[in-house]
This record gives sequence, C-alpha cells and structure tokens, in this order.
Amino acid sequence: MWKNYLGKDAKIIGIDIDPRCKQFEEEQITIEIGSQDDPNFWQAFREKYPRVDVLLDDGGHTMNQQIVTFQQMFPHIREGGVYFCEDCHTSYWQEYNGGVRRPGTYIEFTKKLIDELNAFQTRGSLAPSYNTMQMGGIHFYDSIVVIEKQLVPFEPFALKIGEVINS
Repeated sequence: MWKNYLGKDAKIIGIDIDPRCKQFEEEQITIEIGSQDDPNFWQAFREKYPRVDVLLDDGGHTMNQQIVTFQQMFPHIREGGVYFCEDCHTSYWQEYNGGVRRPGTYIEFTKKLIDELNAFQTRGSLAPSYNTMQMGGIHFYDSIVVIEKQLVPFEPFALKIGEVINS
C-alpha cells in the first residue's frame, strides 16, 4: 500500500521484531529486525540510514515503545519531515497500563511536548529544549499524534496589541 501511495522513488523501511517479516522485502521495501524499545537497535538503525523523511510508528503500541521510538528517532528525521504515531488510544486502555491522564502514557508524554513547543512563550518558566527548536507543530487526531520537524532558526516573539516595532 505505501509503495503505491508514495510512488516509485520511495524507499520504505519496515521494522519488526519477528524475523519472519523479512519475507515481505521486495523492490523499494527493506525490513529491519529489532525491538522499537531498544535504544541500541535505534543507534544501529541511525548509522545505517542517514536520515528519515517520514516515520510512521505503528508498532507494538506500548507506552515505552512509543516514547523510546520518539526519543530515539525524532532527532533523526530531516527538517521538513513528519513523525506519526498511530494507535495512541492504547494510552487510555488499562491492558496497556493506560488511563485518562495517567502519568507515563504516550499521550501524557506528548502533552508535555506542547509545553516544549511553546517554551519561548513561558516567560522563562520553561527553558527551550531541542524539541522547542525543532518542532514546527503537533497535531492530535483520534488515536494519532503527528509532529512536524521544522527548525526554528531564531527565538520567536509575541506582539502585544498596540505595540509598535521599530525597524
């Protein structure tokens, strides 16, 4: 499906913990075997693949897997790229140790990213981070979080109503 959608120039890299998935490799599609909650796997992945344009996390759906994947791979996405995490509804399901506003879920993790995105507007109560300087936007949909990778080259400023800028 992704090959047809993205076109003949797309290089698609699938990741699975099950070695049997290698059988699905074909032209344009490579399958890497590893666990998405293993930082050592991601380090080897980053060494093998210099940059990622689009990352779609449709993996194991546990909080740790989703959080580790973001932490390890968001810095590796090229500027202008996009990070998708699907199946975020597991943050609300008890069988995945989820629940509404439960600390440690992927949804609660991403809510903190909202603060990082707006760190320049907190008047010093939150120091800008890597994410502050690299996130162009965060979008929440039913069961999906989308994060845009966009370099913020300078500290943005907010104008007050009636303020005059002298240039």
